Amino acid sequence: MTTDLQAKKFNYVFRWFDQNGDGWITQDDIEKMARLFTALADETDQKNKSAMNKGFMNWWNLLLEARENKASEKIGKQEFIRIMDAVVIAPKNFEIAVGNIVDGLLGALDRDGSGSLSREEYVGMYNALGIPPTTSTEAFMRLDRDGDGEISRAEFHQALFEYYLSADPNAPGNWLLGPMDVLE
Repeated sequence: MTTDLQAKKFNYVFRWFDQNGDGWITQDDIEKMARLFTALADETDQKNKSAMNKGFMNWWNLLLEARENKASEKIGKQEFIRIMDAVVIAPKNFEIAVGNIVDGLLGALDRDGSGSLSREEYVGMYNALGIPPTTSTEAFMRLDRDGDGEISRAEFHQALFEYYLSADPNAPGNWLLGPMDVLE
């Protein structure tokens, strides 16, 4: 059952995914999100681009399969929140959708192969995705749990799980997409 906090977070993701702002998520919106993410990878990095595209298409297919109106090719906000709670955050589905996107994204951004993201890489990534540097800089500090100046894959995955799955308002992962007040 979705908590109020999770519903706020899912609502924020819905607004982010609704690329044309018409109140619906369509395949076109999902493809635009995939292009935003894959543009962060080097031109020749087909492996990570493919992982991110696959994740977004898996997410879209989960939404389509769980929608109530099977004839419609669009998902409204309330239905999106319902499907996120009932289907997408289920462990087996979460990994094939959200997990693939994050693994591809981290692989694309970790150009030096260190296994982590520097503050510059992290802030640059979110700036390219439309989240302002002031927001992502604060988020970086909260997500860098060990204070080493980098966000490891483990720290990023922990933040991801907390963002989508935690009902704890104080979980650092809630800052994955910025401060909690943007969810209001």
